[in-house]
Amino acid sequence: MRRRAFIALVGAAAAISPTIAWAQNTLTRRIGVLSNEAWRPLDGLRDGLKDLGYTEGRNIDLLFRYAAGEVDRFATFASELVHVPVDLIVAWGMPASLAAKAVTQTTPIIMISGDPIAVGLVPGLAYPGGNMTGLSTLAAELESKRIELMRELMPRLTRIAVLSNPTNPYCAVAVESARRSAEALGLQIDVIDVAAVNDLANASLKLRNLQLGGILVVADPFLASRQTRIAPFLIEAGLPSIYTYGESVRSGGLMSYATNYYQLFRQAAVLADKILRGSKPSDLPVEQPIKFELTINLKTARRSALRCRLCCSPARTR
Repeated sequence: MRRRAFIALVGAAAAISPTIAWAQNTLTRRIGVLSNEAWRPLDGLRDGLKDLGYTEGRNIDLLFRYAAGEVDRFATFASELVHVPVDLIVAWGMPASLAAKAVTQTTPIIMISGDPIAVGLVPGLAYPGGNMTGLSTLAAELESKRIELMRELMPRLTRIAVLSNPTNPYCAVAVESARRSAEALGLQIDVIDVAAVNDLANASLKLRNLQLGGILVVADPFLASRQTRIAPFLIEAGLPSIYTYGESVRSGGLMSYATNYYQLFRQAAVLADKILRGSKPSDLPVEQPIKFELTINLKTARRSALRCRLCCSPARTR
């Protein structure tokens, strides 16, 4: 009986996932996380690591650094994490990813960014090279789709504004994508730049003075962190809005069209696990999402002329 029990125990141990067994028996590893704020989808990184056998405080430490809207802080934080040292850096957004790339050519970097090729983060998706890999959110390509959705929901739309952050290199790519789509649809487009909290008041004044039919808020960590101010203003001004992040809709924005960022960060955990087990970032292709969600705030929709069209939409609603 004792021998059979011992054999059963050995068999059970062998059935444990190799990844989880490795994570449970390794020394504590450190992952630095660069982000603008403590964004809720970042929980996907924690949950993904947990599912792979990592426990914070035991075999993994997550060192978060938040820029809080001050882009210049990313370079300082990235340098600080490299000197801790951390085993790898997860960089959320274009400014954070560029800062991390600038300070180290050896520490592995997992970036989550809109168009990594256009701004020089990686030379290609299949073969990223160097010390960086990660996930492309396809945000820039989707800006044109967001313009199309606004026009579809508002057939009489003739003029739209784009809220952008000129300090974020990604935003230039996003604005150009939106501009091409607007011109193809015969829409007039106005670009409103917001790079700091002090710019919000001026942007609000400009938006009030323009005869607009809608607003596109491009993907930018700083703008996303200010949605609790931006969304209520747009509602009060009666301006339908579309965003990159579903969290903006929860703050009162009309709608968003984007990938699921929580799931992206869960996938970042998978890449992190591969790197911690010895894979080189240069050998891991940059991944792209294949599913996208149209999210609508019906409470906001009821306050606009779009109510019937939106309420009849087959999209996932909130």
